Amino acid sequence: MPLDEPTKTPDPRSSGRFPAGKIWPLIVLLAAGALVFGMGWHRELSIEGLVRRRALLDGFITTHYFGALATFMGIYVAAIALSVPGGALLTIAGGLLFGWLIGGIAAAVAATVGATLVFLVVRNALSGYVERRFGPRMAKLARGFQADAFNYLLFLRLVPAFPFFLVNLAPALFGVRTGTFVVTTFIGILPGTFAYAFFGAGLDSAFGAQENAYKACLAAGTQPCELALDVRAALTPKLLLAFAALGLLALLPVVLRRWRSTGDASA
Repeated sequence: MPLDEPTKTPDPRSSGRFPAGKIWPLIVLLAAGALVFGMGWHRELSIEGLVRRRALLDGFITTHYFGALATFMGIYVAAIALSVPGGALLTIAGGLLFGWLIGGIAAAVAATVGATLVFLVVRNALSGYVERRFGPRMAKLARGFQADAFNYLLFLRLVPAFPFFLVNLAPALFGVRTGTFVVTTFIGILPGTFAYAFFGAGLDSAFGAQENAYKACLAAGTQPCELALDVRAALTPKLLLAFAALGLLALLPVVLRRWRSTGDASA
């Protein structure tokens, strides 16, 4: 080999390996999530936990309103980033504690920030992994998803049948642009977020009665003491149908574009 020929260093993307500097944020995120579940901290996001701390929370909000709102949003961001279940409950709590408007906006912003953190970490760590691992067919699917990413993501966000954390991962693996992800996430979660915030804002009287019964049960030493509140009650069948209709409306431009391209090809 000639002495002046430069030595070629292998491209980590072509070797199928993950660059160490990019994979570490994902490892940290996964480790933090495992710690939360391992320590049982995710169980604090419950109706019982909210009841136990209701007086303390109300007092803190009265004296430190903006600090309380920032704390609420920080907890929400962490819960979404670590894929801790309880986003619906947190949104209901936001409506109960801050009112449907402020609570709904705070929840939507925090959920979008948390989802974007997951998106950026996964995309940075696994960029190009789908194409390397699954070949041209999956790469073609990824390009198709990218072409209509706005409509697809809006559909996935509007229809509550798809798990929130999965909708954070798929766009990252398919190379969706950050701006598209952020906008569709924020717009797409608004209907469901405000539905839960409205539900929470209207819970005060019913919640107070259940709170008294729960505390009486604890004082009497009766076991088990539970609060009968189903967060799914906020999403009525009519509301779910409305979300489904909005989701289908988001896909309409994609269908029309495909129909027109098919017509032009056959002409």
